[in-house]
Amino acid sequence: MTGIRSGSLVAAVLSLGLLAGCSGGSGKSTESFENFTAEQIYKRGEYELENSSRPKDAVKYFSEVERLYPYSEWAKRALIMQAYSYHRARDYEEARGAAQRFIDTYPGDEDAAYAKYLLALSYYDQIDEIGRDQGLTFQALQGLREVIEQYPNTEYARSAILKFDLAFDHLAAKEMEIGRYYLKRGHYTAAINRFRVVVEEFQTTSHTPEALMRLVEAYLALGLNDEAQTAGAILGHNFQSSPFYGDAFAQLRGRGLQPQARGDSWLTRVYRQVVQGKWL
Repeated sequence: MTGIRSGSLVAAVLSLGLLAGCSGGSGKSTESFENFTAEQIYKRGEYELENSSRPKDAVKYFSEVERLYPYSEWAKRALIMQAYSYHRARDYEEARGAAQRFIDTYPGDEDAAYAKYLLALSYYDQIDEIGRDQGLTFQALQGLREVIEQYPNTEYARSAILKFDLAFDHLAAKEMEIGRYYLKRGHYTAAINRFRVVVEEFQTTSHTPEALMRLVEAYLALGLNDEAQTAGAILGHNFQSSPFYGDAFAQLRGRGLQPQARGDSWLTRVYRQVVQGKWL
């Protein structure tokens, strides 16, 4: 983000004594920062962020800028850099705190979009496993949506759109995981409820074809042929080239059935929407 591109900054900082004189053998500060300008301390933080293996080492310099020069332009820049440094260090809670402080203090600043993006990213980057608490995913979606809606013409909105789709897909994956668990153990009604959520609420994700195929499987197991045939019809209408359609079709044929809309279930209503072009 800061982009130190030459050795000139290093030489300048060295000449100011910030590299050589501000820390002793124990790594603790031995010299006051009060003798240095806001720019000098800020650039020391930039250097630390670029060259240290511990991004949080930069935070103390950015914090000092804010403390010593609270109403300066450098203090504003230092605050957003604190959020960035914490995020680089994967200290997401502190990153959120610094980002939110920036938004609260400088709501109209051009970097407010980046602060909002960092806030959302601090949730998004914790979505690493399907089995993890999905509360983080919901918070990431909310934060990403705010970036998209409040700053639509920024590069952060474009990135947020991509991440929003991935987070949305993640929620659908969680529903599928639980649904498969129930299906495997013969808890068909519980499984159907999970697959229904995917079909109705996450229909734009990559998991919809499998959800429809699993519905065929679950409904056939319960002897609810109309629902099974309707699920197969929706699958064939939207995803005929999917291997899941082949599986569903084979299951129906094995019972002497065809994929077609029958009865008046929630799936029949979905089928009517599909035919009318109002879904997917």
